[in-house]
Amino acid sequence: MKNVPKPLAAFQTLSAPRSLTHQLVTHLTEEITSGRLSPGSRLPTEQEMIAAAGVSRTVVREAVAALRAEGLVLTRQGVGAFVADTARRPFRIEVSEAGSLREVLEIMELRTGIEIEAAGLAAERGTASDLRGIEEAFRSIEQAIARGESGVEQDFAFHRAIAASTGNPKFLQFLNYLGHFIIPRQTVSLTTDASRRRAYFQTFQKEHGAILSAIKHQQIAQARAAMRRHLTNSRSRYGRLAAALDEAPSPSSDPRLSP
Repeated sequence: MKNVPKPLAAFQTLSAPRSLTHQLVTHLTEEITSGRLSPGSRLPTEQEMIAAAGVSRTVVREAVAALRAEGLVLTRQGVGAFVADTARRPFRIEVSEAGSLREVLEIMELRTGIEIEAAGLAAERGTASDLRGIEEAFRSIEQAIARGESGVEQDFAFHRAIAASTGNPKFLQFLNYLGHFIIPRQTVSLTTDASRRRAYFQTFQKEHGAILSAIKHQQIAQARAAMRRHLTNSRSRYGRLAAALDEAPSPSSDPRLSP
């Protein structure tokens, strides 16, 4: 057995607002990824964690199971749980991370590179069936705008349809992972000027049209360029709107995101 850790002093009684299991997982993950709990070291026993964190045995067991599922710890029957030798935290974007303008823009930048390539591959590889899916999503956005809606779900479906048309399932999986982190439109909904909202929606729909046209005509370079313009413009538009409204979206506002 390798060195026994001394992390108990860092424990604090956990509060109830968030899942106690989630809080304990977060704490132990930080201990592991920071190196304070080194590879091969043993986690505190169930009783030690129960006493130090003020939680139940069920919470401790659920937390250890979650860490094991993440590949951060290994359990040995009758001995305890140990930090995995190759422990590393999987890439993840937490919901709370979308709370600030800077974080939203970071996610938008991350998405840009992926979707530019997806548009090019869709133009190169997309089948007739794929194209019908993109066109259907495009029409759904127009219908939503005509109804005075923001078309969040329809917009996301449009980008998902393009990702699905690449022939590489990882593109769609990545977009599904990001989900509605993509670009917040709740900022626009706070604008009381209906004509301004409609003009905003029509602007990005025109950009969608350029992407669709390039994919339809199998223009690979043009599809990539059209997607780049759309996502770059989306970042700029959101930045201006958020600044004008002093980052008006509140934690209680609809977190659904879309371009």
